[in-house]
Amino acid sequence: MQLALEQAELAGRQGEVPVGAVVLDASGGILAATHNQTLDQVDPAGHAEILALRQAAAKVNNHRLTGAVLVATLEPCLMCLGALVQARIAGLIFGVRDPKAGAVLSRINVNDLDWLNHRFWTVEGVLAEKCATVLQDFFQARRK
Repeated sequence: MQLALEQAELAGRQGEVPVGAVVLDASGGILAATHNQTLDQVDPAGHAEILALRQAAAKVNNHRLTGAVLVATLEPCLMCLGALVQARIAGLIFGVRDPKAGAVLSRINVNDLDWLNHRFWTVEGVLAEKCATVLQDFFQARRK
């Protein structure tokens, strides 16, 4: 999570919403580490989670990331949830819930979506206070 936080802080310095994501392989090795880049890439799908999944898939030369774990500073949105399912990740670790758009536990509970063809385990709250502070500081500065 510390690496994801570093990525989030980098995003914030670049004017992007400070969300970072890391993909780990089944052994805990780093496959990808990145941050939100919707503005820089002029891409509505430029969320940290999507970009990290793309990098990891390219590294292993497979669109399926079976056994991989995604670590994100913020609970993924609905678009990112779909990508996590399509990538067939094993698990998700995230720092803080997103009460407005979180699609894993907050707005939609992934465990209630019995029609999904893939399931993954979830751990929330890792370094939650720091993840929340990075987001809060960014938006407070933006409002000034």
